[in-house]
Amino acid sequence: MMPLSKLKAMSVHGSSASSLSKDLYSDGPVDTDDLDENDESGQNILLNIISQLKPGCDLSRITLPTFILEKKSMLERITNQLQFPDLILDAHNEKDKLQRFVKVVKWYLAGWHIAPKAVKKPLNPVLGEHFTCYWDLPNKQQAFYIAEQTSHHPPESAYFYMIPESRIRVDGVCIPKSRFLGNSTAAMMAGLTVLQFLDLTDSNGKPEKYTLSQPNMYARGILFGKMRIELGDHMIIKSPDYEIDIDFKTKGFISGTYDAIAGTVKDKNGKEYYEITGKWNDVMYIKDLTDKNSRKTILFDTHKSKVSKPKVRPLNEQGEYESRRLWKKVIEALAARDHEVATEEKYKIESYQRELAKKRVEDGVEFHPKLFRRAKPEEDLDYYIYRKIPNGEDYEEQIKSILEIAPILPGQQFTEKFAIPAHKKSQLQEKELSKTSRLE
Repeated sequence: MMPLSKLKAMSVHGSSASSLSKDLYSDGPVDTDDLDENDESGQNILLNIISQLKPGCDLSRITLPTFILEKKSMLERITNQLQFPDLILDAHNEKDKLQRFVKVVKWYLAGWHIAPKAVKKPLNPVLGEHFTCYWDLPNKQQAFYIAEQTSHHPPESAYFYMIPESRIRVDGVCIPKSRFLGNSTAAMMAGLTVLQFLDLTDSNGKPEKYTLSQPNMYARGILFGKMRIELGDHMIIKSPDYEIDIDFKTKGFISGTYDAIAGTVKDKNGKEYYEITGKWNDVMYIKDLTDKNSRKTILFDTHKSKVSKPKVRPLNEQGEYESRRLWKKVIEALAARDHEVATEEKYKIESYQRELAKKRVEDGVEFHPKLFRRAKPEEDLDYYIYRKIPNGEDYEEQIKSILEIAPILPGQQFTEKFAIPAHKKSQLQEKELSKTSRLE
């Protein structure tokens, strides 16, 4: 089997990054961490724009001031949910199905507090934009992440995450639909995350699968009061045997509190096992409902949590449509709080995208993602990574397959095959696998 050191240096599908203009970037990293920023200085600018809007209108077609923009693309923002690999590894290692479900719930709840203190929204990815990263885990394993913007209207981000050696796989799509609600804006989060433990099987002999939805996001205090983010409505998590509907409670005008959650773990027959309460950005608690003498205990404390940030290849190795390189000038201007430059650079990117969209219409050409294929009728999501990852125990073969999709690790190079649409690459692989199967 090929050693991992060689796997890391292998070529992958793409166009040569060296052929792109070097004056667009430097060798230094782009700092996308704005978790501690607390900037509300531009609220008056936002007021002028929002005064022209009507409640219920679609914000995706409105150009918002750059001061509310986060220093990262939505494709990278999604990785916030994956920054507690120790929790998902612990869930995978749990032998009891009920306790395993509870630990999956804990893992999924853990990442929602990772967000800027100020009211910020991620940069809207452009069509074909992609982002990859990886984690070197404490257990000496590696995790890999690939995401691509597969649709613009509605905006849809598709993503893939895997820890091959532990047989953990996550696929998902994120579809934020923005609305103006008066003193608030809302991101109604459509889409779904699908988690699979590939080495554990359900009653049908298929990998144990969990489906996880997302709460909606609200930016409060746009017209008056203090600006702040709230999560609201419902997050539903299901496994083959259990489910939970977690209510993210928004504060009322007179009563209530911020950031509270409540949900009950039940089996398919409605029997209740655990109650989960607390605050999604503070301390969350769990109580055993099968024991009358049980008291609630801490499920997860966000103040004591230690995040595991992903690693990203150097900018000088990235292609022109990779998130950090594409948005580099915008991100740097946002970091310097130079909103005039940020607006100008953002406009250049979006204007070019409009030109490309117009040309596609004129030429009668349809956009096709390069990394994600459209789902089949029986599948849960709209898009999946195009390449079939081997489902056996050979994790080195799985890593090799993942690294052939797009550059992820430092030193990887692009090859010409990257430009081939994902659906065509998927068809080619299916033909190859079919041919190999017949020969065997």
